[in-house]
Amino acid sequence: MFPVLVIAIGIAVLAFGKRLSVLGAAVGALLGVALLRLFPGESSIWIQLGIPILLAVLGFFASGFAKGIVNLVVLVLGALAGFSITLAILSLLGLNFGLFDWLLALVGGVIGVVVIRRFKDWAIIILAGLIGALLVTRGLTVWLPFLQGAIGSLLVIVLAGVSIAYNGGLFGRRKG
Repeated sequence: MFPVLVIAIGIAVLAFGKRLSVLGAAVGALLGVALLRLFPGESSIWIQLGIPILLAVLGFFASGFAKGIVNLVVLVLGALAGFSITLAILSLLGLNFGLFDWLLALVGGVIGVVVIRRFKDWAIIILAGLIGALLVTRGLTVWLPFLQGAIGSLLVIVLAGVSIAYNGGLFGRRKG
């Protein structure tokens, strides 16, 4: 995994996460990074770089082309975001429950769908903040291993909070 790429995607979604195509790319990248953790047998740099990039590109184009079916795309993004966020949090905390990780990720996906259906605009802002913060923190942990655990979790909360406030218009720059 190239940490610079993951951090760059994370920063983009922290700043522009309300744009569906940016959120789609970030969800794809985070899903790719999370899937790499679940399949540790392959360590080729092309696999580590290719899977997140491929899923990011697919997420970007799927979100961009689907303007006519936005509600369906948003539900799918909510499910994938919940799934990916769950796996990323487990990884950030250094937890590995084996097959139970998949069950927790599925529960996270269901929660993502419920949140998107109930609070669409704010849910997109919150999911974008969490995904961007997780990507940035995940990229930084490659260089700064002490971010694994509680300090990394605190960084995720701070970055997500700032992004949510910014994209939600709480800084007065934009209207949510």
